Amino acid sequence: MQQAAVRPLTRAQQARRQRVVDAAMSLGLEGGYEAVQMRDVAARADVAMGTVYRYFTSKDHLLAATLVHWIELLDSRLSQQPARGDLPAERVLDVLDRALRAMGRQPRLVAAVFTSLSSPDLAAVGCQQQITRLMEGIITRAIGEPQPPDPSERARIIGHVWYSALVGWINGWSTMSRVYDELAVAVSLLLPPELTST
Repeated sequence: MQQAAVRPLTRAQQARRQRVVDAAMSLGLEGGYEAVQMRDVAARADVAMGTVYRYFTSKDHLLAATLVHWIELLDSRLSQQPARGDLPAERVLDVLDRALRAMGRQPRLVAAVFTSLSSPDLAAVGCQQQITRLMEGIITRAIGEPQPPDPSERARIIGHVWYSALVGWINGWSTMSRVYDELAVAVSLLLPPELTST
């Protein structure tokens, strides 16, 4: 069966879609996952319910898309203020620390978007894959030159540790300090100086 071509959104459609994402972020910041109800998102974004569902198949899809947007913003900021450090491991930890500090300031929203990532909704799964690619790109750029063997595989594994360590923080059995420590261990194992020195 042939899939219909997806037409790009017009500027007005992009603006409406972004208002929906912004409304979901705002509600998530205020009250977490339960506070993000599609009717409330529509009201806050000043759009019809049908408009919300035109862009997002479910609440989980919307929240997963919100995390995609957040990581894209992080990526943009990092391109303006590149990772600091002489060694790849130092630069990767700098980037991840900045992300963790931003997340630590908005725990309800982070908990809401991470809850959505366990959804089987196919559109949310697509966002999960997009998030993995974005984080892999951010970490690979932070590794810089000279690169170790298989830099994208190493970046992907660091991204997985980032995700699983954050789940522990969100669920209350870990601290942000411990998340950082676990990332530091993973980064030191995957990016030892002898692999990345000239």
